[in-house]
Amino acid sequence: MKVTGAQAMMKCLEEQGVEVIFGFPGGAVIDIYDELMKTDIQHVLVRHEQAAVHAADAYGRVKGDVGVALVTSGPGATNTVTGIASAYMDSIPIVVFTGQVPTALIGNDAFQEVDIVGITRPCTKHNYLVKNVEDLVPTIREAFHIARTGRPGPVLIDLPKDVVAAKIKFPEPKPVKMQSYRPTYEPHPGQIQKACKAMLKAKKPVVYAGGGVIASNSNEELTELAKNLHMPVTMTLMGLGGFPGTDPLSLGMLGMHGTYTANMAVANCDLLIAVGARFDDRVTGKIDAFAPNAKIIHVDIDPTSISKNVGVDIPIVADCKHALAAMNNYLRTSADFDSDDLKEKHTPFLSQIDEWKKKHPLGYIQDDEKIKPQFVVEKLHQLTKGDAIITTEVGQNQMWAAQFYHFNHPRAFMTSGGLGVMGYGFPAAIGAQMAAPDRTVIDVAGDGSIQMNIQELATARQYKCPVKIAILNNSYLGMVRQWQELFYDKRYSGTDIEVAPDFVKLAEAYGAVGLRASKPSEVEPVIKEALATNNTVIMDFVISREEGVYPMVPAGKATTEMLLV
Repeated sequence: MKVTGAQAMMKCLEEQGVEVIFGFPGGAVIDIYDELMKTDIQHVLVRHEQAAVHAADAYGRVKGDVGVALVTSGPGATNTVTGIASAYMDSIPIVVFTGQVPTALIGNDAFQEVDIVGITRPCTKHNYLVKNVEDLVPTIREAFHIARTGRPGPVLIDLPKDVVAAKIKFPEPKPVKMQSYRPTYEPHPGQIQKACKAMLKAKKPVVYAGGGVIASNSNEELTELAKNLHMPVTMTLMGLGGFPGTDPLSLGMLGMHGTYTANMAVANCDLLIAVGARFDDRVTGKIDAFAPNAKIIHVDIDPTSISKNVGVDIPIVADCKHALAAMNNYLRTSADFDSDDLKEKHTPFLSQIDEWKKKHPLGYIQDDEKIKPQFVVEKLHQLTKGDAIITTEVGQNQMWAAQFYHFNHPRAFMTSGGLGVMGYGFPAAIGAQMAAPDRTVIDVAGDGSIQMNIQELATARQYKCPVKIAILNNSYLGMVRQWQELFYDKRYSGTDIEVAPDFVKLAEAYGAVGLRASKPSEVEPVIKEALATNNTVIMDFVISREEGVYPMVPAGKATTEMLLV
C-alpha cells in the first residue's frame, strides 16, 4: 500500500521516537498537520516560530535527544533562523521541518516562497530541499542521524507542498550509512597515554569542561577523573552541571564573568585539560595571556575545533565520554598512578586555590532597602534545594543565574551561550517543562529580554505548563547599560526602558499568576508562593537599578585583569 509523503513523514517521526513537536501551521504544511493529528505525537502550538525552535532546543537538551520543530514556508521559515543559529553555536540536536511552495513554483517568487536552505546553510549542521518524494524517508532518517551523532547540531528539511502530497511505498528501516560523514568516537590509544602521563606529571593541573561534557553524557567519567587525580574543575557557561558545582574541587565558571578563582587557576596552571570546550573568546580573553604557562590537552569530537583558537599540545579527537573512560581505564592499570601521591603533589596548588576563594568569593554588597538580583538567585537555589531546571534569557540575568545557582547535575541549565539570544529563556522553559513535567522549571529573565517572546504566555497556559518566570526588573537593558557605565561615562543611550508593562497584570491577562516583590523581605514569600502554585507564574522582582555583574574582564584584557565588586 502506498502512503502520502505526509503519512510517511509521520511514520518516520514515530520511528525516531518523537513524542512532541513544537510548531505553527500554514498553507504549505496543511497536509502534514492533517496527518499529525492522527498520530499520538503531541503538537505544541507556539505563538511565534522562533519560540518553536527554542522550545525544541531545550526539550532536546533535557531529554538528551533530538528536538523537533515544524513551521510553514516563507515568514514561518525565516522566523526560525535565530533559534537555528543558537542551536548551531551551542551544538544542540534539533530537526526543523519547513514547508515550501510546490517544486514547479520554486524560483518564481511565489507567495510565501523563500530560499530557507540557502539562508540557513551557514547555521545548520546540514540542510535539505526534498524535491522527490522517493527521497523523503531516507532524508528524514539521515537528518536525525546527523543531528544526534558526532558534534550535535541543527538540521533543516525543506518540504515542497507537492512532495508531501505525492505517494510512495514506505521503505523499511535500515541503518544510516554515509561515506562522507563518519565521526570519530574512539580516541587514539597513543594520545590517551600521552595525556595521562602529562596529568600524572603535572603539579598544577586544571580541568576546563565545556558543553561537550553535557552532550556526551560524560559527567560521571569527568567526575571520576577529577576526583581520583585531585584536579580542580572549571566550567564554561554551557558546561555548568557537567561537574558538581558545590564540590570542593569546583572552581565555578571561568572567563569574562567567571569567578576570580577559576580565572586565576587557569592563568597559573601548568596543565589545562580541555574537555568538550571550544576556547570561546568570552572564556579566553586576551589569547596570548590565556593559560600562558600550561601544556594543553584538548578532547573534542570535532577536529576543526582543536587548535582553532588556541594551540594545543595533546589533541584527542574523540567523543568525550569515550576519551574520559579511556583515561580512567589507563590510570586504573598504570603502575605510576597513586592517588595519595597526587593529592600530596597538588596540595600546594589546591591550598592556593582555597586562598583565592576566601580572598575573592562571588559576592555582592547587601542592601536592606533594595533587592539585589544575586540575592534573588540565591533564594531560588535555596528554596528549590538546587533541583530546579533553570533557563535564562541573555544579559545580566543570565550571568547572575550562572554565578549564584549552583548546578550539581547536567541538563539542568538551559541558556543561549554562543549566539546570546534575548527571548530564549521563556520558550526554552516551556520546552523543558514538556520534557520533564514533574520538575520545577524557572526562567531567570530580565525585563527587557522577557518581552522578546512574552506572547508564549498563551502557549504555557494552553498546555498547562507551570513554569515560573523570575524577572530581575531594573528598567534597563542591563548588560549594555553596565558597559555604558564603565566605558562610556554613563551615557545610557537606548538602554533606559521608559515604558514597560505591569507584569503582574500581564500575567493575569493570560490567566497566569502575577506576583511582585519590591523590597528584600518580600523575596522569599513571593518565591514560596510561586513554587506552591500549580500555574504559570511571573515573579516581578524590582531590583537595584544599577547593579552590575562582577567579576568582569573588559574586552581585550587578560582574564586576570578582572574588575571586582
